[in-house]
Amino acid sequence: MLINLALGTLVISATIVVHTFGLIAVTRFMGFATARFPMHRHRSRVVAMVATVLGLFAVMTTEVWLWALCHYALRVVPDFETALYFSLVAFSTLGYGDAVPAAEWRIFAGLEGANGFLLIGW
Repeated sequence: MLINLALGTLVISATIVVHTFGLIAVTRFMGFATARFPMHRHRSRVVAMVATVLGLFAVMTTEVWLWALCHYALRVVPDFETALYFSLVAFSTLGYGDAVPAAEWRIFAGLEGANGFLLIGW
């Protein structure tokens, strides 16, 4: 159990770093874009929002892939495709239950849901 918690804490810490720098990059890009292009037009605001949301999705996709690589490396699930699917379902807290982690990694896998819940809300 301690290994689950320790490794989970490391991955959570890594995703927080990714999230922090990702949000900084998205914010800086939007600052650059709004300074460069006038946002008084409706179309410009729509483009700005789409760019922001796509930037946030890119950040969260990176975090999901990080968890998936860890699940695969630790053999939490049998193959990488399942690891990626499981990670996406766990991170988003959807939790279908059709992909189940190995019994010895349940706590580690469960930490991804808490991590995703907090980062998506952030």
